[in-house]
Amino acid sequence: MSTVVIKYNAGNIQSVLYALERAGVSATVTDDPEEIRTADKVIFPGVGEASSAMHYLKQRKLDLLIRDLKQPVLGICLGMQLMCNHSEENNTDCIGIFDVKVKKFVAEKKSFKIPQIGWNTISDLRTELFKNVSENSYCYFVHSYFASRGSDTIAVTDYTLPYSSALRRGNFFGVQFHPEKSADTGAKILNNFLSL
Repeated sequence: MSTVVIKYNAGNIQSVLYALERAGVSATVTDDPEEIRTADKVIFPGVGEASSAMHYLKQRKLDLLIRDLKQPVLGICLGMQLMCNHSEENNTDCIGIFDVKVKKFVAEKKSFKIPQIGWNTISDLRTELFKNVSENSYCYFVHSYFASRGSDTIAVTDYTLPYSSALRRGNFFGVQFHPEKSADTGAKILNNFLSL
């Protein structure tokens, strides 16, 4: 099984590679369209800023390539947000796989710090991505923007309000949390994706 991690100007690829290694998978990091198109599994990670990331993807036509992929694709954090329609982060039009808008957290209470950094629960879990994962399991989050809930929502997290912590449309999956930093729960979710 060939697994690729899409390379673009967004950080945090190394921790994803370590998590895949722990799962027994050696992945290729690439922005080569042919390697991405022919892989069995594609992971689209990212920590960074939406508009500069989209600029990089559009320059290389990777936005169109990603939209047309037929194999299982997993977006992580910024990767998931870029798979949505639009992000409030610098008013960015995104790839448009998930029919969802990405909005900025507004903390009305001082108890909510933005960005959300740390452990929080995932609930209302749906699809085989969460096979053998318990409701209200804890995952690790770092983000200032969130995906609204909609028909593509397959997991929900509450921070200032309930939002989509995972999305799915066809062969495309996205998670707002970092499975590579989410201990046993994250490892289980990654393994579930790899065995789709």
